[in-house]
Amino acid sequence: MTKRDTGTLTLEGRFEISSSKALTGQQGPAPRTILMTGMPGAGKTTLARALERAGMVRLCPDEEMFRRYGHYGRDFPRGQFRVREAPVLKDIALELQELQGAGRDVVVDHGFWTPGERAQWATIVREAGGVPTLVYLPVPHEVRWERIRERNAKSLVDANSIEFSEEDLLRFAGRFHPPTAEEPHVVYDGRPESVLAVLRHARPSRGGDPH
Repeated sequence: MTKRDTGTLTLEGRFEISSSKALTGQQGPAPRTILMTGMPGAGKTTLARALERAGMVRLCPDEEMFRRYGHYGRDFPRGQFRVREAPVLKDIALELQELQGAGRDVVVDHGFWTPGERAQWATIVREAGGVPTLVYLPVPHEVRWERIRERNAKSLVDANSIEFSEEDLLRFAGRFHPPTAEEPHVVYDGRPESVLAVLRHARPSRGGDPH
C-alpha cells in the first residue's frame, strides 16, 4: 500500500497512521482534545465521563479492548496486552482525527505514561487541525490502590476495571513518567469544571498558534 503524500506518524513504533492538514484554512474555534496522563486508579475515567457529559466525545481504548478481546488475563494472556492494544490504538487515533476534522471536542480516556507517547498523540491532534491539552492526575499510591481493590471485583463485567495487584501498581510506577515543566500541562484538582474552565479560556482559531 502506498503511503499518502501528507506523511505518516508512528506511535511508539507500534503502528502508523496518515496525517492531514486539511483544516488549517478553515475558520472558527479549533476543536480541543484532552489527553490525560496518570496511573491506574488516578480517576481518568471519572474525569473523562464528566467531560463527556459536558459535550465532549470520549474515546476509550480499554473499552474497545474489552469489546474485541474480552477479559484481560482470562480471555487472552496478560503477556499479549500490548500486542493486542496496538491495532486498537491505531483505530482510536484515526477516529480522533476524524472527530477533530469534524470540529468535535474529544477526551481520550487513556493514561499516556511517557513524554514520547504524549508528544506523538499531541502531534496527531495538531495534524488534524485540533489543539491538545494535557491533564495530569497525580494521586497517591494508597488512594489509587484502594480504588483498584474496589474495582477488581467488577473486572469480569466492567471494561474499565482491569484487574491489577498491588505489586502490579508498584511495578507500573517505575514505568510512569509524570510531565515536567518541559511539557505544558494542567494539574487536575479533582474538579472537572476546572478543566472546562481552561478550555473556555483558551480556544484559538483554526490555523492559529495552538500555544
